[in-house]
Amino acid sequence: MLDALRPAELTTGELCGRFPELDRTTVLQHLRVLERADLVIGRRVGRERWLSLAPLPIKRIHDRWIGDYARAAVELLEDLDG
Repeated sequence: MLDALRPAELTTGELCGRFPELDRTTVLQHLRVLERADLVIGRRVGRERWLSLAPLPIKRIHDRWIGDYARAAVELLEDLDG
């Protein structure tokens, strides 16, 4: 679902349409978990609910979990170069 929201925000219906193998209730339950984790933001526009990624929490996760590995890889490349 995060990958589906990466290029642009989607309505709830559009997001459900991206996962035809799942019923709407399952998609909405998963979406609720992502919103509680502050990874997805929902906003109402009339009768539609638009969903988008919350980039700052995702960046924090990246920095905390991936950043160390990226730094280690760069250091390894520097060691090989030197």
